[in-house]
Amino acid sequence: MPHPCPPLVEGAWKMNARRRIGIAAVSALVAITWAIWPCSSSGGDPISISGRYPHLAVLNHGGECGIGAVAVWASKLWAVTYPPHAPRGSDDKLYWIDENLTRGTFAGSIGGTPANRMIHRESNQLILGPYFIDAEGNVRVVPYTEAPGRPTATARHLTDPAGKIYQFTMEEGLYEIDVRSLKVTTIQADAHEKGFVDRVPGYHGKGGYAGQGRLVVANNGSQQGPQTPIYENSGALAEWNGKDWRTIVEKQFCEVTGPGGIQGNRDAEAPLWSTGWDKRSVILKLLDGGAWQTFRLPIGDYSYVAKHGWFTEWPRIREVVPAAAGSPPKLLMNMHGLWFDFPKGFRDGHTGGLRPIASYLKITADFCDWKGRIVFGCDDTAITGGNKFVNQSQSNLWFSTWQGLHDCGRPAGWGGPWFDDDVKADRAGEPYLLAGFDKRVLHLAHESDEPVEFGIETSREGTSDWRQIDTITVPAKGYRYIGLDENVQGDWIRLYPTKDAARVTAYFHYGPGGGTVTDRDLFASLADVGDEGPRSVGIVRPRGGDTGTLQMLASRDGAGVERSEPVYYEMGADMKLRRAAEPDDSAAFLKRTAALGAPDFEVDAASVVITYGGTRFRLPKTDAAYDQPWSIGWPRGIREVVTERRLLNCHGTFYVLPHDAAGGVAALKPVATHGKQITDFCSWRGLLVLAGVRGSATADGHTFLSDDGRAAVWCGDVDDLWKLGKPRGYGGPWKDTAVEPGKPSDPYLMTGFDQKRVELSHDRGEPVSFTIEVDFLRNGNWKVYQDLAVPADKTVEHGFPDGFSAHWVRLRADKPCKATAWFAYE
Repeated sequence: MPHPCPPLVEGAWKMNARRRIGIAAVSALVAITWAIWPCSSSGGDPISISGRYPHLAVLNHGGECGIGAVAVWASKLWAVTYPPHAPRGSDDKLYWIDENLTRGTFAGSIGGTPANRMIHRESNQLILGPYFIDAEGNVRVVPYTEAPGRPTATARHLTDPAGKIYQFTMEEGLYEIDVRSLKVTTIQADAHEKGFVDRVPGYHGKGGYAGQGRLVVANNGSQQGPQTPIYENSGALAEWNGKDWRTIVEKQFCEVTGPGGIQGNRDAEAPLWSTGWDKRSVILKLLDGGAWQTFRLPIGDYSYVAKHGWFTEWPRIREVVPAAAGSPPKLLMNMHGLWFDFPKGFRDGHTGGLRPIASYLKITADFCDWKGRIVFGCDDTAITGGNKFVNQSQSNLWFSTWQGLHDCGRPAGWGGPWFDDDVKADRAGEPYLLAGFDKRVLHLAHESDEPVEFGIETSREGTSDWRQIDTITVPAKGYRYIGLDENVQGDWIRLYPTKDAARVTAYFHYGPGGGTVTDRDLFASLADVGDEGPRSVGIVRPRGGDTGTLQMLASRDGAGVERSEPVYYEMGADMKLRRAAEPDDSAAFLKRTAALGAPDFEVDAASVVITYGGTRFRLPKTDAAYDQPWSIGWPRGIREVVTERRLLNCHGTFYVLPHDAAGGVAALKPVATHGKQITDFCSWRGLLVLAGVRGSATADGHTFLSDDGRAAVWCGDVDDLWKLGKPRGYGGPWKDTAVEPGKPSDPYLMTGFDQKRVELSHDRGEPVSFTIEVDFLRNGNWKVYQDLAVPADKTVEHGFPDGFSAHWVRLRADKPCKATAWFAYE
């Protein structure tokens, strides 16, 4: 994010000139004037909904309004916001929040696109974006005229750490700043000033950190068209010794940090950690003793994996629970849709203890501990890319706890050490995380002309004591899978071939998906799919013009109820839904821009059908009531509710639908099956808003009724969706379908679901052999799972092994017939 245009071509992404602020050089202490925001309209405790405080939402006039960095300093929580591309400043602000959750705004804010933060211990200052904040909360500013660019990392100086810091920008600007005088020395110019020069492969810098005599930086993308295939390398992890650059690896990297965290390492020999990814999986790099090691982890959500790097935001590794009562501190790592419990002592020979916590849906740029809670700076709602369903970019903080993180999605994901790679005999692949996932399957394939045997080893407690637990022989140009049940234990797992092998793929599926905790009572006010009583239906949309309000065009509906004419409502931070006059013709505007229309999918006798890139993909059904439009029309299908993250509401189930650059429909995953009559949904003030509330519902902390009692919305956090219950459904690629011999069916979704079985039948008067094929890479590379013979006039049921999963499944028949392949996911 902070992305959308190439670094030297701002074009349509420039902010409206009337809304930009002039940036003057500032070198002295800036007087502080605070704009105070009230906690609540009544003066009481602030309204809190699933860890969101509506009054703390922030707005800007950019393509997005992310909260780029958060830090606790001078008895306050500090935060900076950013638009996508403002290397010379913007109308974004530096904010602080006090213990009463009252928010203040620094009057000398110069905006920009900052995500850098560091506490400089020698001068006792917090550096947040272009701001230097002393122990009393006084703020000085380094103007963008002195250090242009999008500051993404601040690091300790290699030779004068007490007096200077480094500042690294997204387009490879590198500045040396004196922490007392704020004098800026340009080491290498930002690309916006001198034209883009590849000192380090790629661009779109994300992280930077100093240690072991070097400055290490991360680039997470490359300049190219938005739809460039994700299977090519992009970005880089690189180091600078104060004179020369060296590329460590040419892959996409984001975070660089160490056990010193936001203050920098105190020990010059302390390890450094960096997170990145490639087509295979998430990468964790460890620098210890001057040598780099590589570990691999699952990708929890393919929405992040675009080659340009725009979709990552700023993944972090930060302490979020301080040490107490003899217990060590807890570090949180986030990467590609998974939270991890990261051991602070992670270093050479001590790599055990890293565990997944949960899957998540929101996008965050930073997080920290504050007053016993974990505070996340989010990127919630954006107009980037022409998002017509949003009038103004906005985001909010999210407050949670260590346990609260565990109550989101179950740890699940995909990845491995090899993806169509040539491998050498007895040379082990990189360690891949094994511990902490419930159900695990390994897919293995190769293109060698002879069978290849692979050894499987695990390592416990992160030692180098690798122990072989199994071997598996894969036929020539063949495929096999192996389940890894609970008896297969260890922190890490790796594989090695006993002979050279061509185009080897080793890919793990961990799952299933769905939520850790089910709490359908949280959503009790939403009308169930079978409810026929009165209900509030309509469309919802954040309004612009700095109003910060939610728009709703609502009707009353239900069996025996004549659907009323739509009525226009608005709701502000006080969470009061009021019938409103329409001086700006807002109702008509909503009808034009956010009306419900044709469905984003088709429904036939077999399943839901979505056509993408010329391929028909099929998804499970849940209830026949979703087969037809309702009286209001088809419910909203696709909407972006987190910046550059889309939800698909389809036949009673919510899915994550990645953008085209990250794989599109082929890479989607289910979140939860809701079974509700949700007519519309959107993101507003950091809240997920759902329309489709029972007429009999009462206000309950998540349900908010209009002042005339005729309209209502449900509000919560997007990660509340996990609590609706695990994904489930039924259907398949064929339902009494005329099948040609050898012709494959459409792909049918398999990933993310739990207990899986299929029933096969046909109308032919003799046995028919059905071949089940799976695509575990979501790229159309199909492998034969099993052949099943189905006698005439019989139905054969096949239960997939517990824990088995692939992304897609399809079938072939060896004879012409009318066939049914009916999957049940429970």
